[in-house]
Amino acid sequence: MPRLTFLGTGTSNGVPIIGCSCEVCRSEDPRDKRTRSSAFVEWGDRIYLIDTATELRAQALRSGLSRVDAVLMTHPHADHTGGFDDLRRFNELVQAWLPVWADPGTASLLRERYAYTFTETFPFFGGKPDLILNEIDGPIAPFEHEIVPITVMHGRLPITAYRFGSLAYVTDAKTIPAESMDQLRGVDTLVLNSLRSAPHPTHLSIEEALAVIAELQPRQAFLTHLSHEVSHDRESRSLPEGVTIAHDGLVVESPG
Repeated sequence: MPRLTFLGTGTSNGVPIIGCSCEVCRSEDPRDKRTRSSAFVEWGDRIYLIDTATELRAQALRSGLSRVDAVLMTHPHADHTGGFDDLRRFNELVQAWLPVWADPGTASLLRERYAYTFTETFPFFGGKPDLILNEIDGPIAPFEHEIVPITVMHGRLPITAYRFGSLAYVTDAKTIPAESMDQLRGVDTLVLNSLRSAPHPTHLSIEEALAVIAELQPRQAFLTHLSHEVSHDRESRSLPEGVTIAHDGLVVESPG
């Protein structure tokens, strides 16, 4: 069964944010301390890293992540790619090249920003990331399992969500096209972004996320990519049964 570990559950500023003294930024609840959004999925004998958040090094140390078999990128925004150079340590640990999967637009920007990770070659692993970039044009099977990429919209920017059998990870969505909703139907476990209570032009609000969850009816759903306007304790009390505010370090399992 797929098992997902939330490395980070915060939005692009993280929580607490610089220069803020709001209730959540001053909170002593460790669940309100949120690094930028990223996760990894253990499925069979393989580990799939979703995005390389700015704090990837610290996230990996905290979670004990010491091996990555493939990297799945959702989109090219800085909070999801800022830790890209830290992939070099995973090259060093396994002494091998590391495959990265991304949609064509994201792949193009990764080649531009991190050209050295794909073009230069050192006579040893660990001095820099050594990556093999694969462009997504349909379901992918880096190893024994098929992973389904699903397009959602972050304003006008397409984002790649991923379905691992009974588990789906959706981040930075504002709208989910009808065909993508169909690809998400039948999931047991849904991870979905939910920025805050108030509407936002490029992110789902809590109310909008709950509407998606109500239509898909997964057994369990977890809200992530949360801003400092979301108090873990306060918002948790108002959520319907089966919906949970995720926090950094949370581990969830999905059968199938």
